[in-house]
Amino acid sequence: MNEWAIDQLQVFLHDARGQQLETARVAAQGHAYDSSHPPEARRQWAKLSLLANRRMRDNAKGPSAREAQQDFMLRMWAINHLGPDRTDHEWSPEALAFDTLDALTFTPGQAAHLAEGWRALPIERIRELRWHKNLTSHLESLVGYLAPGPVREQLANWNAARLLLP
Repeated sequence: MNEWAIDQLQVFLHDARGQQLETARVAAQGHAYDSSHPPEARRQWAKLSLLANRRMRDNAKGPSAREAQQDFMLRMWAINHLGPDRTDHEWSPEALAFDTLDALTFTPGQAAHLAEGWRALPIERIRELRWHKNLTSHLESLVGYLAPGPVREQLANWNAARLLLP
């Protein structure tokens, strides 16, 4: 798949399932990272990787922070390396900020409070804290793209709280 053209991979994704989706996601992401491609082609490859990732998330049996984190990290990478595009949801820092906040179930204060005694928590709660840490790993970079305001402040608070999480 690493040698396939983008249209070949798009056709393949139509019927792909399970591990095929992960393989396609990784192949498309590799093309997105390839600096020999022009920026717009890299964005198209990144969108294809996001599509494969989202199809994996749609087929998951339960909540999965892994696919959400992969989505957030690839979008952040594209914003950092190819530039933000506020006209396209995928490459808009503001959209990424809102999508991140939508994925979180704790407030920064709740997460920080739980982190104080995390070793005594049930494994499910520790897993939730780890998910939150992973889902916020791109915030240090993202905050710099946002205008001052409540969303930026909330994400900055999350960025500080994530350092306390297990």
